[in-house]
Amino acid sequence: MNRRYCLTLDLKDDPILVEEYKRNHQRIWPEITQSIKDSGIEDMEIYLLGTRMFMIMEVNERFSFEAKALADRGNPKVQEWENLMWKFQKPLLQAKPGEKWLLMEQVFKLEN
Repeated sequence: MNRRYCLTLDLKDDPILVEEYKRNHQRIWPEITQSIKDSGIEDMEIYLLGTRMFMIMEVNERFSFEAKALADRGNPKVQEWENLMWKFQKPLLQAKPGEKWLLMEQVFKLEN
């Protein structure tokens, strides 16, 4: 059974950087796409309003945040991408040092 995670992060409040961030995501590097799929993430979407981003991830039973972080630390191309993206991103007030995307709490679900 797949699980869904929702995460959030802010971009820097600079329209030029926001547009550049969006352009980068229109041509994401193939190594990044592969690392996402290899981790057990089956679907991922990022939405943007102003500078606030919202990510939805659908993951399979193989996925764990810990395993993804470990694999990312050992992947030079992912590290290069993450360093590039940090040019555009800024941590939320709730973030601990070094944290980027923060897991959101589900507060409502429409039941059938």
